[in-house]
Amino acid sequence: MKPILSALLDCRPESLEIDLNRTAVVCIDMQNAFVHKGGMFDLAGWPTEGARAVIEPCRKIVEAARAAGVTVVFVKMSFNPGLTNAGGPESPNYHKEIGMILLRKKPELADQSIIQGTWGEEIIDELKPLPDEAVIRKQRYSGFVGTNLDLVLKTAGVKYCVFIGGATNVCVGHTLMDAFSHDYWPILVSDSVFTQCPPVTVEATCWTVENIFGWVTTSEAIVKAFATGKGRADAAGGIDNRAESGVGRKLNQPS
Repeated sequence: MKPILSALLDCRPESLEIDLNRTAVVCIDMQNAFVHKGGMFDLAGWPTEGARAVIEPCRKIVEAARAAGVTVVFVKMSFNPGLTNAGGPESPNYHKEIGMILLRKKPELADQSIIQGTWGEEIIDELKPLPDEAVIRKQRYSGFVGTNLDLVLKTAGVKYCVFIGGATNVCVGHTLMDAFSHDYWPILVSDSVFTQCPPVTVEATCWTVENIFGWVTTSEAIVKAFATGKGRADAAGGIDNRAESGVGRKLNQPS
Protein backbone atom coordinates (compact mmCIF):
# COMPACT_ATOMS: atom_id res chain seq x y z
CA MET A 1 0.00 0.00 0.00
CA LYS A 2 1.28 3.47 -0.91
CA PRO A 3 2.18 5.86 1.93
CA ILE A 4 -0.27 8.65 2.69
CA LEU A 5 0.48 11.81 0.70
CA SER A 6 -1.86 14.34 2.23
CA ALA A 7 -2.82 17.77 0.94
CA LEU A 8 -5.39 20.25 2.20
CA LEU A 9 -7.89 21.25 -0.49
CA ASP A 10 -9.74 24.56 -0.24
CA CYS A 11 -13.34 23.77 -1.20
CA ARG A 12 -16.99 24.16 -0.24
CA PRO A 13 -18.77 23.50 2.09
CA GLU A 14 -15.57 22.86 4.08
CA SER A 15 -11.93 22.18 3.32
CA LEU A 16 -10.96 18.59 2.68
CA GLU A 17 -7.71 16.82 3.50
CA ILE A 18 -7.11 14.39 0.64
CA ASP A 19 -4.54 11.67 0.03
CA LEU A 20 -2.96 12.30 -3.37
CA ASN A 21 -2.00 8.63 -3.61
CA ARG A 22 -5.72 7.81 -3.42
CA THR A 23 -6.96 10.59 -5.68
CA ALA A 24 -7.95 10.47 -9.35
CA VAL A 25 -8.76 13.23 -11.80
CA VAL A 26 -11.72 11.99 -13.85
CA CYS A 27 -11.93 13.91 -17.12
CA ILE A 28 -15.29 13.43 -18.85
CA ASP A 29 -16.24 13.88 -22.52
CA MET A 30 -13.55 16.37 -23.54
CA GLN A 31 -13.89 15.13 -27.12
CA ASN A 32 -13.61 16.83 -30.49
CA ALA A 33 -17.31 16.20 -31.15
CA PHE A 34 -18.35 18.31 -28.16
CA VAL A 35 -15.53 20.82 -27.86
CA HIS A 36 -13.91 21.91 -31.12
CA LYS A 37 -15.11 23.75 -34.20
CA GLY A 38 -15.90 21.23 -36.91
CA GLY A 39 -17.18 18.72 -34.37
CA MET A 40 -20.69 17.32 -34.28
CA PHE A 41 -22.08 19.87 -31.82
CA ASP A 42 -20.56 22.83 -33.66
CA LEU A 43 -21.81 21.65 -37.07
CA ALA A 44 -25.27 21.00 -35.64
CA GLY A 45 -25.46 24.56 -34.32
CA TRP A 46 -24.91 23.83 -30.63
CA PRO A 47 -22.76 26.34 -28.68
CA THR A 48 -19.22 25.09 -28.04
CA GLU A 49 -17.47 28.24 -26.78
CA GLY A 50 -18.04 27.23 -23.16
CA ALA A 51 -16.38 23.88 -23.75
CA ARG A 52 -13.31 25.50 -25.26
CA ALA A 53 -13.16 27.97 -22.37
CA VAL A 54 -12.41 25.16 -19.90
CA ILE A 55 -9.62 23.55 -21.94
CA GLU A 56 -6.91 25.56 -20.21
CA PRO A 57 -8.00 24.96 -16.58
CA CYS A 58 -8.51 21.28 -17.41
CA ARG A 59 -5.04 21.13 -18.95
CA LYS A 60 -3.49 22.73 -15.87
CA ILE A 61 -5.22 20.21 -13.59
CA VAL A 62 -4.16 17.22 -15.68
CA GLU A 63 -0.55 18.41 -15.87
CA ALA A 64 -0.46 19.13 -12.11
CA ALA A 65 -1.91 15.68 -11.42
CA ARG A 66 0.72 13.98 -13.56
CA ALA A 67 3.50 15.96 -11.88
CA ALA A 68 2.22 14.92 -8.44
CA GLY A 69 1.71 11.27 -9.38
CA VAL A 70 -2.08 11.56 -9.15
CA THR A 71 -4.07 9.09 -11.25
CA VAL A 72 -5.73 10.52 -14.36
CA VAL A 73 -8.67 8.71 -15.97
CA PHE A 74 -10.45 9.77 -19.15
CA VAL A 75 -14.09 8.90 -19.82
CA LYS A 76 -15.64 9.43 -23.26
CA MET A 77 -18.92 8.84 -25.02
CA SER A 78 -18.20 6.19 -27.66
CA PHE A 79 -20.66 4.10 -29.66
CA ASN A 80 -19.70 1.11 -31.79
CA PRO A 81 -19.94 1.48 -35.56
CA GLY A 82 -23.49 0.57 -36.46
CA LEU A 83 -24.60 1.73 -33.00
CA THR A 84 -24.71 -1.87 -31.79
CA ASN A 85 -24.23 -0.81 -28.16
CA ALA A 86 -26.41 2.31 -28.20
CA GLY A 87 -29.77 0.78 -27.41
CA GLY A 88 -32.48 0.52 -30.05
CA PRO A 89 -35.83 2.31 -30.28
CA GLU A 90 -37.01 0.51 -27.13
CA SER A 91 -34.31 2.31 -25.13
CA PRO A 92 -34.86 5.86 -23.84
CA ASN A 93 -31.19 6.44 -24.67
CA TYR A 94 -32.12 6.17 -28.36
CA HIS A 95 -34.63 9.01 -27.99
CA LYS A 96 -32.95 11.29 -25.40
CA GLU A 97 -29.14 10.98 -25.72
CA ILE A 98 -28.11 14.16 -27.55
CA GLY A 99 -25.45 12.54 -29.74
CA MET A 100 -27.88 9.84 -30.84
CA ILE A 101 -30.52 12.43 -31.75
CA LEU A 102 -28.04 14.46 -33.79
CA LEU A 103 -26.80 11.37 -35.62
CA ARG A 104 -30.31 10.43 -36.63
CA LYS A 105 -31.10 13.95 -37.81
CA LYS A 106 -27.73 14.50 -39.52
CA PRO A 107 -26.18 11.12 -40.47
CA GLU A 108 -23.66 12.97 -42.63
CA LEU A 109 -21.93 14.05 -39.38
CA ALA A 110 -20.82 10.49 -38.53
CA ASP A 111 -17.08 11.26 -38.89
CA GLN A 112 -17.41 14.26 -36.57
CA SER A 113 -19.52 12.35 -34.06
CA ILE A 114 -18.97 9.94 -31.16
CA ILE A 115 -18.61 6.75 -33.20
CA GLN A 116 -15.55 4.72 -32.19
CA GLY A 117 -12.58 5.38 -34.45
CA THR A 118 -13.72 8.79 -35.73
CA TRP A 119 -12.03 12.14 -35.18
CA GLY A 120 -15.04 13.39 -33.25
CA GLU A 121 -14.83 10.54 -30.73
CA GLU A 122 -11.18 11.26 -29.83
CA ILE A 123 -10.11 13.13 -26.69
CA ILE A 124 -8.96 16.62 -27.71
CA ASP A 125 -5.23 16.98 -28.44
CA GLU A 126 -4.82 19.53 -25.64
CA LEU A 127 -5.65 16.78 -23.11
CA LYS A 128 -4.29 13.79 -25.01
CA PRO A 129 -4.09 10.78 -22.66
CA LEU A 130 -0.68 9.26 -21.96
CA PRO A 131 -0.16 5.63 -22.98
CA ASP A 132 -0.54 4.37 -19.40
CA GLU A 133 -3.69 6.39 -18.60
CA ALA A 134 -7.04 4.63 -18.70
CA VAL A 135 -9.60 5.71 -21.29
CA ILE A 136 -13.10 4.46 -20.49
CA ARG A 137 -15.71 4.18 -23.27
CA LYS A 138 -19.27 4.78 -22.14
CA GLN A 139 -22.61 4.65 -23.93
CA ARG A 140 -24.78 6.27 -21.28
CA TYR A 141 -24.53 9.56 -19.43
CA SER A 142 -22.96 7.94 -16.36
CA GLY A 143 -19.38 6.75 -16.67
CA PHE A 144 -20.17 3.83 -14.35
CA VAL A 145 -23.00 2.26 -16.35
CA GLY A 146 -21.84 -0.65 -18.51
CA THR A 147 -18.13 0.18 -18.07
CA ASN A 148 -15.16 -0.91 -15.96
CA LEU A 149 -14.60 2.54 -14.43
CA ASP A 150 -15.21 1.25 -10.91
CA LEU A 151 -12.66 -1.55 -11.40
CA VAL A 152 -10.08 0.89 -12.80
CA LEU A 153 -10.51 3.25 -9.84
CA LYS A 154 -10.45 0.48 -7.26
CA THR A 155 -7.36 -1.09 -8.85
CA ALA A 156 -5.61 2.26 -8.43
CA GLY A 157 -6.77 2.46 -4.80
CA VAL A 158 -8.76 5.63 -5.44
CA LYS A 159 -10.93 7.23 -2.77
CA TYR A 160 -11.20 10.86 -3.93
CA CYS A 161 -12.51 11.65 -7.45
CA VAL A 162 -11.89 15.10 -8.93
CA PHE A 163 -14.35 15.72 -11.79
CA ILE A 164 -13.68 17.94 -14.81
CA GLY A 165 -15.14 18.12 -18.33
CA GLY A 166 -18.72 18.12 -19.52
CA ALA A 167 -21.51 18.45 -19.38
CA THR A 168 -21.75 19.75 -15.84
CA ASN A 169 -25.38 18.80 -15.32
CA VAL A 170 -25.42 15.69 -17.53
CA CYS A 171 -22.46 13.32 -17.86
CA VAL A 172 -20.29 14.94 -15.17
CA GLY A 173 -23.15 15.26 -12.71
CA HIS A 174 -24.50 11.78 -13.36
CA THR A 175 -21.06 10.15 -13.05
CA LEU A 176 -20.27 12.15 -9.90
CA MET A 177 -23.50 11.09 -8.21
CA ASP A 178 -22.87 7.46 -9.15
CA ALA A 179 -19.37 7.82 -7.70
CA PHE A 180 -20.95 8.88 -4.41
CA SER A 181 -23.11 5.74 -4.50
CA HIS A 182 -19.96 3.67 -5.08
CA ASP A 183 -18.45 5.22 -1.91
CA TYR A 184 -15.98 7.54 -3.63
CA TRP A 185 -15.57 11.09 -2.32
CA PRO A 186 -16.65 13.34 -5.24
CA ILE A 187 -15.08 16.76 -5.86
CA LEU A 188 -16.43 19.02 -8.62
CA VAL A 189 -14.10 21.66 -10.11
CA SER A 190 -16.54 24.45 -10.89
CA ASP A 191 -14.41 26.38 -13.39
CA SER A 192 -13.28 23.26 -15.26
CA VAL A 193 -16.69 21.95 -16.32
CA PHE A 194 -19.00 23.16 -19.07
CA THR A 195 -22.51 22.73 -20.41
CA GLN A 196 -24.57 23.73 -23.43
CA CYS A 197 -27.63 23.98 -21.19
CA PRO A 198 -29.04 27.08 -19.44
CA PRO A 199 -26.83 28.53 -16.65
CA VAL A 200 -29.41 27.62 -14.02
CA THR A 201 -28.57 23.95 -14.60
CA VAL A 202 -24.95 24.57 -13.59
CA GLU A 203 -26.01 26.51 -10.51
CA ALA A 204 -28.33 23.68 -9.52
CA THR A 205 -25.67 21.02 -10.05
CA CYS A 206 -23.08 22.90 -7.99
CA TRP A 207 -25.59 23.42 -5.17
CA THR A 208 -26.55 19.73 -5.24
CA VAL A 209 -22.94 18.56 -5.15
CA GLU A 210 -21.93 20.99 -2.39
CA ASN A 211 -24.88 20.23 -0.15
CA ILE A 212 -25.69 16.60 -0.84
CA PHE A 213 -23.10 14.62 -2.79
CA GLY A 214 -19.63 16.06 -2.21
CA TRP A 215 -17.44 19.15 -2.47
CA VAL A 216 -16.97 22.00 -4.93
CA THR A 217 -13.62 23.63 -5.62
CA THR A 218 -11.68 25.56 -8.28
CA SER A 219 -8.84 24.69 -10.63
CA GLU A 220 -6.52 27.04 -8.75
CA ALA A 221 -7.22 25.26 -5.47
CA ILE A 222 -6.73 21.80 -6.99
CA VAL A 223 -3.45 22.74 -8.65
CA LYS A 224 -2.23 24.26 -5.37
CA ALA A 225 -3.18 21.13 -3.39
CA PHE A 226 -1.41 18.88 -5.88
CA ALA A 227 1.70 21.06 -5.80
CA THR A 228 1.90 21.32 -2.00
CA GLY A 229 1.39 17.58 -1.62
CA LYS A 230 4.14 16.87 -4.13
CA GLY A 231 6.43 19.39 -2.42
CA ARG A 232 5.85 17.76 0.96
CA ALA A 233 6.61 14.33 -0.51
CA ASP A 234 9.79 15.58 -2.18
CA ALA A 235 10.98 17.13 1.08
CA ALA A 236 10.26 13.93 3.01
CA GLY A 237 11.60 11.54 0.46
CA GLY A 238 8.13 10.62 -0.79
CA ILE A 239 6.64 9.60 2.59
CA ASP A 240 3.96 11.34 4.60
CA ASN A 241 3.11 9.64 7.87
CA ARG A 242 0.15 11.82 8.80
CA ALA A 243 -3.21 10.29 9.68
CA GLU A 244 -5.77 9.10 7.15
CA SER A 245 -7.22 12.10 5.32
CA GLY A 246 -10.78 13.31 5.65
CA VAL A 247 -12.74 16.47 6.30
CA GLY A 248 -10.29 19.20 7.20
CA ARG A 249 -10.36 22.55 8.92
CA LYS A 250 -12.24 25.50 7.44
CA LEU A 251 -10.38 27.69 4.96
CA ASN A 252 -11.33 30.81 3.03
CA GLN A 253 -13.79 29.39 0.53
CA PRO A 254 -13.28 29.91 -3.19
CA SER A 255 -15.81 32.17 -4.84
